[in-house]
Amino acid sequence: MSTTPPHTAHVVVVGAGMVAHRFIASLLGRSDGTWRVTLIGDEEHHPYDRVALTSSFAGASASDLELDRTVVEDERVRFLRGEKVVRIDRAARRVTTATGLSIAYDRLVLATGSYAARLAVDGFGLDGCFVYRTLDDVQALAAFVEHRSAQLGRPLTGTVIGGGLLGLEAAGALQSLDVACTVVQSSDRLMSAQLDRPAGDALRRLIESRSIGVRTESITTRLDPDATGQVAGLEFRDGSYAQTDVVVFTVGVRPRDELARGSGIDVDPRGGVLIDAGCTTSDPLVLAIGEVASFDGQCVGLVAPGYAMAEVAATRLLGGDAAFPGFDLSTKLKLSGVDVASFGDAFAQTPGALEVVYADPVAGVYKKLVVSDDAKTLLGGILVGDASAYGSLRPLVGSALGADPAAYLVPGDGVAAPTGDLPDEALVCSCNSVTAGTIRHAVHEQGCTDVAAVKSCTRAGAACGSCVGAIKKIVGAELAKTGATVSNALCEHFAMSRRQLFDAVRVSGLFTFSAIIERFGTGRGCDLCKPALASILSTLTGTHVLDGENATLQDTNDHVMANMQKDGSYSVVPRIPGGEITPEGLLVIGQVAQDFGLYTKITGGQRIDMFGARLEQLPDIWKRLVDAGFESGHAYGKSLRTVKSCVGSTWCRYGVQDSVGMAVRLELRYRGLRSPHKIKLGVSGCARECAEARGKDVGVIATEAGWNLYVGGNGGFTPRHAVLLAEGLSDAELLQAIDRFLMYYIFTADRLQRTAPWFADLEGGIDGLRSVIFDDSLGICADLDAAVARHVDGYEDEWKATLDDPDKLRRFASFVNAPTTPDPSLAYTAERGQARPATAAEQADAGVMIAGTVLEVRR
Repeated sequence: MSTTPPHTAHVVVVGAGMVAHRFIASLLGRSDGTWRVTLIGDEEHHPYDRVALTSSFAGASASDLELDRTVVEDERVRFLRGEKVVRIDRAARRVTTATGLSIAYDRLVLATGSYAARLAVDGFGLDGCFVYRTLDDVQALAAFVEHRSAQLGRPLTGTVIGGGLLGLEAAGALQSLDVACTVVQSSDRLMSAQLDRPAGDALRRLIESRSIGVRTESITTRLDPDATGQVAGLEFRDGSYAQTDVVVFTVGVRPRDELARGSGIDVDPRGGVLIDAGCTTSDPLVLAIGEVASFDGQCVGLVAPGYAMAEVAATRLLGGDAAFPGFDLSTKLKLSGVDVASFGDAFAQTPGALEVVYADPVAGVYKKLVVSDDAKTLLGGILVGDASAYGSLRPLVGSALGADPAAYLVPGDGVAAPTGDLPDEALVCSCNSVTAGTIRHAVHEQGCTDVAAVKSCTRAGAACGSCVGAIKKIVGAELAKTGATVSNALCEHFAMSRRQLFDAVRVSGLFTFSAIIERFGTGRGCDLCKPALASILSTLTGTHVLDGENATLQDTNDHVMANMQKDGSYSVVPRIPGGEITPEGLLVIGQVAQDFGLYTKITGGQRIDMFGARLEQLPDIWKRLVDAGFESGHAYGKSLRTVKSCVGSTWCRYGVQDSVGMAVRLELRYRGLRSPHKIKLGVSGCARECAEARGKDVGVIATEAGWNLYVGGNGGFTPRHAVLLAEGLSDAELLQAIDRFLMYYIFTADRLQRTAPWFADLEGGIDGLRSVIFDDSLGICADLDAAVARHVDGYEDEWKATLDDPDKLRRFASFVNAPTTPDPSLAYTAERGQARPATAAEQADAGVMIAGTVLEVRR
């Protein structure tokens, strides 16, 4: 028997998406029983997470995407699925559906959202053309690709028209279906609504590094069919043509305001139902929320403003006085391997605003903070290549930074950003409008002790998930204040620390991400746990980084086994163990560099770095190098980089040990060893320390009595001298000690933790470390020794293995429809006898090399 009170008011909600679900949850969660709800949705599905739609291509089912069913299964809710409202009778206060249902309302909420736009070009309705908006859309796309690929007997080529946030997600989805994909953008850069030109250029390089083609400033004029009526190609305004098997339109959305128009409710001439700050339309009994609502002349296709409107509408119906504060346009790209975010006043439109920019072309990173004219207040920012600070910076918009803005932009090894508490009013979760104060209240008053509990209590982090890192920091800080144990979980998907997860994977024998997260985690993973697990699996299995589903876990550079540079080209770094190279080897490198027009430089690690290689050139370059006996130098990976050495006793009159021989021996022993962060070693032949061994993770210095071993040093922004671990070691003792040190570090360090901070956190300090390595105080030395032996025995050069595997070679193409065509955006000029990337001004001159072709060499 129903327990609904007899004097309830009835609200009809048209549209069953995320915003409608949030409105009902908020209304009924705070209601004293005075409201009952009829929810009408024209899709057959329960409300689902449209933000996570792309995850369906990674194996997520429709039920995985569903939002909390208890909201629509509440006895106060009547949910009509597959019903379309076709008419609003405002005078009678009734809505009518396509099947003839007539439903009365006391209040009406329009949450009809938007529909995906298509280009008004000939051929947009051909078979093989899709939009990317609903669960039905993506399911139809996946089914088409599977059928068409089987029909043609080959992988498909695809085109995404529209290079915004959704377009890039669609491109990633197509790639996951083994479709070679190109993104076509009409403007001069990707995500032009969120990113400035330098950020757009950096994003383009990241996208292209994933073997997704990018074509900017291109207007599609028609789609052409094949003989069977399937889409087969695109024509562009400049007269060019591209073949394609499937097209996805992501050219924007249009508000579904036809019900309001038909009933005489005011709409914006450009589309959208006009609302005031209380989300009320021109009819005081009708509210509009989400993408259909036009506020201050804007309709916005983001979930966070929709949720804010839902809260305002629910509060108004409950008699409260809430107001919609305006649109928060913060966004974060959810494409595996690509990190980009934009928030606040990203384009510095505030009068007097200053822009603080950090760029690391080698690492493929561009970061910009927009601050007030006194550089004290954060106004906005853009993060490309490394958006790890997004969760911490986004809540600070409008607040004082408390330090030099540059401190927030430098890499993890650099100057740390201030870690003071966020003010209670700082917005941590913009999707669900959750402040730092609300999270603190959940910890202290509701007993929440981890991110999952906070998410359940406050909804913080329940939408896009980009704020999870900030939530974790707040929870940890608040628990520490109370003396409680702080969770060291890797992320919200794994309750274990990296060390615990390493042990769990090692013991379980599970060696795929899907199997591991099913056994030990929850959800679909994130950009924190995926690369961490990739490193763990590489250490434990020794398999190729591009094998199977684990290839999708890798960081950007690992995807193509090369470091991306500022212009979108790549560097090639063959291994030169100990810095020792034969004249024949030098000639090979010189000839390769000359033949491919590469810039060459001696690195600080005693190797030769070749810059300016195009993506499609990498296999040809490495074929030449591998045939000459070279191997990958792993300059792109979190692994052993180099073992630097002096010439030692072989040539130097001060040398007391063969430092080159030992360096070569160490580098060949640990080459390819994946770790939580990069590892560098150094070997000096005497106490004069010419190899700067004490600035390395592992430093070896020769004495008359044997080798002295130092650990825990590094250079970078925060240099640290290594600490003496042992003296007078023989060759065998030295190797065993380094074996155990490195494996103990790999087994137990946190994600992206260098040996220096790891060593600083070890219980017992240097004495404790000595007891582990030399006295086997933890009883694990046999395991550490065995792990090194497995690595040495199972080592395989990643580039040689790639050259022998046609499937792996497919990712090395600048343009999927023309694999050997050079990227025309790569332009160079000569300086000091070598090519370097040309500036924008230089590219306008004749004296540049474009895509490797010399037009004129400047002297």
